[in-house]
Amino acid sequence: MEQVIKKIICKHLEGGKVIGNSQHGFVKNKSCQTNLIAFFDRITSLVDKGEAVDVVYLDFSKAFDTVSYDILINKLGKYNLDDATIRWVHNWLDNHTQRIVMNGSQSCWKGITSGVLQGSVLGPDLFNIFINDLDIGIESTLIKFADDIKLGGIATALEDRVIIQNDLDKLEKWSEVNRMKFNKDKCKVLHLGRNNQFHTYRKGRDCLGRSTRERDLGVIVDHKLNTSQQCDPVAKKANMILGCINSCVVSKTQEVILPLYSALVRPQLEYCVQFWAPHFKKDVEKLERVQRRATRMIKGLENMTYQRRLKELGLFSLEKRRLRGDMIAVFRYLKGCHKEEGENLFILASKNRTRSNGLKLQQGRSRLDIRKKFLIVRVVKHWNKLPREVVASPSLDIFKSKLGKCLSGMV
Repeated sequence: MEQVIKKIICKHLEGGKVIGNSQHGFVKNKSCQTNLIAFFDRITSLVDKGEAVDVVYLDFSKAFDTVSYDILINKLGKYNLDDATIRWVHNWLDNHTQRIVMNGSQSCWKGITSGVLQGSVLGPDLFNIFINDLDIGIESTLIKFADDIKLGGIATALEDRVIIQNDLDKLEKWSEVNRMKFNKDKCKVLHLGRNNQFHTYRKGRDCLGRSTRERDLGVIVDHKLNTSQQCDPVAKKANMILGCINSCVVSKTQEVILPLYSALVRPQLEYCVQFWAPHFKKDVEKLERVQRRATRMIKGLENMTYQRRLKELGLFSLEKRRLRGDMIAVFRYLKGCHKEEGENLFILASKNRTRSNGLKLQQGRSRLDIRKKFLIVRVVKHWNKLPREVVASPSLDIFKSKLGKCLSGMV
């Protein structure tokens, strides 16, 4: 029955565009990667222009467990869900009880008045509805992945920092009204850009701590926006998993090793990689060495060159796979499931040029490497070189097929 109610709620939310664009968690066609790209496109652009930027990472205390049922039900009505659905959700929430068992002693059963069940079918959607109005009235850039929230804005002048502080005050007020609490010990400020004044912000009466690096949705982001910080632990973990495969798996045939590598090792190297793609040659090589090692493990290929092994196995180098991933991401932003967001990220070039693939992008100017190497900028020259028949693909699957053939001809 939860599945049925979920379909009703999701259809209503999508049809009325109820959930704001700032939410990327548990939302169709959005992910950790779209969250990071959307937020840091704005941040890197500001830093590239010479602005000081402050990013505040916010953390709720037991967010899913503290969702108030009566407030949630009121919000369901506010977003015009039908009465029958609201009654069903109310009854579903109202029927949950809990008790404490300690050293063999048991408390009485008590009804639960807050908390959406994590792991339930409806829980994520109900949480998104509950937190949807969090960013109303916020002037800074705010983005969410479920309960992971970050707020960023210019911090060059005093009035800029006042805006960020005012936004933090609004968020504190929201948490009080909605009976949720921020874990202020885990709320941190990342100061970016030259001439940053390292301003101290408050959350209520408490001052927020500073940080030089944060793990943002599994990706390490530091105060210099240096992707090397991500490459080291990723390569280390991938090599560790590969070592376990090498020592625990007896058969070293292609049929055994290649699926294990593809399922367990390579995803470690490519999680959100369109956001944090390595800039420096040493980092590119560090990641590539993992695949070199994996392909060398396969029986019969040990003495071949790396390029020959890739050809035998039908694989691209990791560097070429990242380029392929960049192109696929752009296709999604321009013609696919992320088209609405793509309108804010990419600018189409003038169509009066005869030598064009039909969807040519405008190349922006950048000063700093953190911007030049960011997906939105670095991919333009490669996308503009794609043949018209590839760009004009009517679907993502056809685009991937044609793109693969195009990249196969590259060294």
